[in-house]
Amino acid sequence: MNRNIATLMVHTSPLDQPGIGDAGGMNIYVAEGAERMAAMGMKVDIFTRRTNSHVPDIVEITKDVRVRHLNVGPIDGVTKEKLPGLIGDLAKEFTQALEGDIAYDVIHSHYWLSGKIAIPASKKLHIPLVHTMHTMARVKNLNLAEGESPEPMIRVQGETQVVADSDALIANTDAEAASLVSLYSACPDIVHVVAPGVDLFKFTPGAGRVKAREELSIPVDAHVLAFVGRIQPHKGPEVLIRAVAELVQHSPHLRAKLLLLIIGGASGTTTAEVERLQELVQWLGIADVVRFAPPVLRTKLPQWYRAADLVCVPSYSESFGLVALEAQACGTPVVATAVGGLRTAVADGISGVLVDGHDPRAWSSVIARLFQEPQRRVLLSMGAIEHASHFGWDATARGTLDIYDQVLTQADLVRKSSGA
Repeated sequence: MNRNIATLMVHTSPLDQPGIGDAGGMNIYVAEGAERMAAMGMKVDIFTRRTNSHVPDIVEITKDVRVRHLNVGPIDGVTKEKLPGLIGDLAKEFTQALEGDIAYDVIHSHYWLSGKIAIPASKKLHIPLVHTMHTMARVKNLNLAEGESPEPMIRVQGETQVVADSDALIANTDAEAASLVSLYSACPDIVHVVAPGVDLFKFTPGAGRVKAREELSIPVDAHVLAFVGRIQPHKGPEVLIRAVAELVQHSPHLRAKLLLLIIGGASGTTTAEVERLQELVQWLGIADVVRFAPPVLRTKLPQWYRAADLVCVPSYSESFGLVALEAQACGTPVVATAVGGLRTAVADGISGVLVDGHDPRAWSSVIARLFQEPQRRVLLSMGAIEHASHFGWDATARGTLDIYDQVLTQADLVRKSSGA
């Protein structure tokens, strides 16, 4: 059955470049999921707050997938932290948009801000609300990086309200589902698990590592580590930088061929964290082995994954970790923190290695051992391809549509029982 889906993600847009500002895995998740659902007969409108004056109110991404802009607040200068002040106006604008010519069957909000904005429309128009958190304040606050500010109480309260007022909650993993129940008192009956995916046609081993390095002007015989993502403390790039400093100190023979790629842009609107890490690299005396690179277009990203011996994801918490999945689909083993969704995204000892904690010495030890065991890396590479093959976006879309069907069926039963 064809349905009209209103997807809401206000603090970032699927048109934004992932890896910079507030754009990241959620942008990919929403866009890929929408395109796959459209291929299955749905019509998806993605509502987001306008932050670009050069695009029209409605942008067609593909057939049956559109981005619709909510014209609320200043176009420039509104950080994610300031968006709570616009929740009321955004809620009114979103509700008015849904009262137009299109009869939407389901609202699917992403991140707590969108959930708060979606609640009034859901209640007024009697449209079931499905919500995906992506990250949760209480989970992040239990796993803060050193010096990182805790998430504010307004977010904790907002997430609690969204959990209470949603008809269904989608978690990326069983661990995230458990957190929704234990930390937010979510009713277990409305919590569902649907794993994110990876584009298995775009992220592939391709022509291999040697070809990728030749194209990217990386020495074929280098030992290459890669970090891909927004440059923020919570993603843990400092852990990796300090691990490399430990590595060259204790295994100086690796230095001549070692290369750490930090690929990504500043998180939010300030470049202070990028500059701090660049200064740290200089202070640690490893500027010769660390290279900072700007965010890479999605079409070019697979080559960077293929060029790396190991992709590292030292995050303090992750609802899933799409970078880990993309890297593995390209045949590159992943070293990741044993937290949250990364325990699902990486098969420990099969497609990569999970590290307990964020001690740079522990990370250095794991990386050094993998560099010393090329045959093990080959086995992990094979395991990475196989593991990633189970996470296509089509399965994500089908799982999400099943949940839509459930909430719509439940809404019909409620209407019939009330005589409406």
